[in-house]
Amino acid sequence: MNRKIVLGISLAYVVWMGILAATQYVSGESWKAAVAISGVLCGAVPLVLVLFTKFRFHLPITISYFLFLIGSQYLGSIQGWYGLGWWDTLMHFLSGCILGFTAVALYERLVLRNAGREISAWFVFLFVLGFASLGGVLWEMYEFTADRLFGSTLQGSGNKDTMTDLIADMLGGLAVALWSGIRTKMKY
Repeated sequence: MNRKIVLGISLAYVVWMGILAATQYVSGESWKAAVAISGVLCGAVPLVLVLFTKFRFHLPITISYFLFLIGSQYLGSIQGWYGLGWWDTLMHFLSGCILGFTAVALYERLVLRNAGREISAWFVFLFVLGFASLGGVLWEMYEFTADRLFGSTLQGSGNKDTMTDLIADMLGGLAVALWSGIRTKMKY
C-alpha cells in the first residue's frame, strides 16, 4: 500500500513540476524553469525507487520529503519566499528534522533488534545528530561548488548565510536527536 501512495505522490509531483517548468520557460523565466526541472529530478527519486527496487518506504518521511520540496522549490524559489529572509532558515531547520528522522529510520532498520538493549542512548543521540549535521554540511558544499562553478548565488551573503544554515540544520537534527535519545533510554 505504501508503495502505491509513494508512486501516486511522486508521479503527481513530477507532472506538476514538469508543467511548471514548461510554463516558466514559455514565460521567459529560465531560472524558475531550471528550479522546476530540478523539482522533476527530485520528485523522480522516490519514483525510481518504487519502480526499480524493493525499498520499503517510511511514509511519514516520504510525505515530509515532498512537503519540504514544495516549501523549498515551489514556495521558496519559484514563488520567491526565500526573499523573506527567515524562510531559508526555516527550510534548513526542517531539513535537519527530516534528516534526523531519516537517521532514526535507518538506525531502526540496520541495527539488530536484540542489539537495542546493548546500544547506549548517547550513541543513538550522536548518530542522529551527526547524520543530520552531515546532511547540512553536504548541502552547503553543494551551494559553495555551484556558486564557484556556475556563478550562482546560493550562499547569499556568504559565510553568514552558510553558518546560519548549518546552525539551523544542526538545531533541527538536535531536536530529533534529543527525542530519539530519550525514547531509546525509556525503551530499554
